[in-house]
Amino acid sequence: MAAGMSSRMGEAKQLLRLGAHTLLDQVVEIVRGSKVDEIVLVLGHQAETIKETIKKQPRIKNLKVVINESYQQGMGTSLRMGLAALSSETDAALIVLADQPFVRAKTLDRLIDRYEQSGAQIAIPTYKGFRGNPVLLDRSVFPEVMALTGDIGCRAIFGNHVEGIVKVPVDDIGIVLDLDTKDDVEKLRGFRQGAADQSVLIAATDLEGREISNTNNSHRGRELVIVGSDPVGIALAKLAKILGFTITVVDPFLKVADLPGADRSLNSLDFSLLPAAAARYVVVASRGRFDEEGVEHALQANSAYVALVANKKRAQEIRRSLESKGESLEKLAKLRAPAGLNIGAESPEEIALSILGEIVSEIRRSSGTKSAATP
Repeated sequence: MAAGMSSRMGEAKQLLRLGAHTLLDQVVEIVRGSKVDEIVLVLGHQAETIKETIKKQPRIKNLKVVINESYQQGMGTSLRMGLAALSSETDAALIVLADQPFVRAKTLDRLIDRYEQSGAQIAIPTYKGFRGNPVLLDRSVFPEVMALTGDIGCRAIFGNHVEGIVKVPVDDIGIVLDLDTKDDVEKLRGFRQGAADQSVLIAATDLEGREISNTNNSHRGRELVIVGSDPVGIALAKLAKILGFTITVVDPFLKVADLPGADRSLNSLDFSLLPAAAARYVVVASRGRFDEEGVEHALQANSAYVALVANKKRAQEIRRSLESKGESLEKLAKLRAPAGLNIGAESPEEIALSILGEIVSEIRRSSGTKSAATP
């Protein structure tokens, strides 16, 4: 998949260089090093420029290239064209993204092996509990993916196959690292694929050792856990700090500068690593990246409040998925989705305010205390 417009990058990121090779060159090399039998390259934005570049790069020749003239309509059109171009003998397809040049070939092989062993319809890699890419799709789900429209990926069908999904833990930070901005590329320009360079990648992404010291508000014993770095979550951290919450943000790639008001960061999606708290309130705001996993961990940790920043359709998908895994209806009833009080909120700050208002209301209700505004 290399048809995107690179709107946040400002230029065709497929052709940006990391060391001696372009992003596209590096991704194709990774795929070639795996058990994959056939590679289909889907182009769209600046397709002719990219094709000319391919001719000059021996390592990415002999690809089956398809041009998506409708790329502006979104990822759904590229998925349709890519799957349609595969051989009729194809059993399954890995949906590999051109802006993820640090995924290891052995990770692709692990997905393939797990798919073959399990008979699953969908195989998804996870790193420290966080869901990543690429995703492996069995041929049986191709028709559903090819029917997708607009700028949505194959995640849109996951809710229809909750029992056919297998999650594959991998020790590969590359599955959750994509390059969206020039800053991302500059930071990692010197990185080269290989285990010897893993420490360089971790250092460049500030993955470990970014715990922020606690402030003097922690004595109140109430902890707000924000899963993801969505703008709503960042705004929520600022507002909650004013009310004296201890704030933990859970995300694989957070930097200190992204966490105004937070007391600590957690880079693994594992609530057992959190210190004890008198009451824990959890808001999942990951823009779909790991919302199901975040909700699941929050419910299993018996959190006092669990909210999901998502639309009703996505919330229903997650409820169905967790129910199929055996989650009790009693626990699922705790999930607030869409999150927040209905105040007509639109901006991230307004949505954050509505969520914090709901949390305060829950605190007052559980303690039996009426607020000054209660008649």
